[in-house]
Amino acid sequence: QVQPVESGGGLVQAGGSLRLSCTSSGRIFGTTAVGWFRQAPGKEREFVAAITYDGSDTRYAGSVEGRFTISRDNAENTVYLQMNSLKPEDTAVYFCAAKDSVSWLVEIDQSRYGYWGQGTQVTVSS
Repeated sequence: QVQPVESGGGLVQAGGSLRLSCTSSGRIFGTTAVGWFRQAPGKEREFVAAITYDGSDTRYAGSVEGRFTISRDNAENTVYLQMNSLKPEDTAVYFCAAKDSVSWLVEIDQSRYGYWGQGTQVTVSS
């Protein structure tokens, strides 16, 4: 079973950068699609970015397009979310999710992800 574990969150000033990492404490990530989602206080959890099992395709939410980059290193069993030019509105708990899939289609629907991490807090100060 895949068990995502996030790391890399923290406090950063607006305009700064953070890199989140997601590894699996169980089965390796090599045959799973992975997505990042976030939930701000008082808001619904929303899609941020996703990547196919082999890293061949990615998708981003419009609010992060051009600032965030999702990537993966299957040899290291890790998926990354590089976040640049951070804004206060990026403040949220960020979740990594995984789905058993070897499809070339990028999955952005969080209801289709079966494995979820505990989340890591990202706080961007103004």
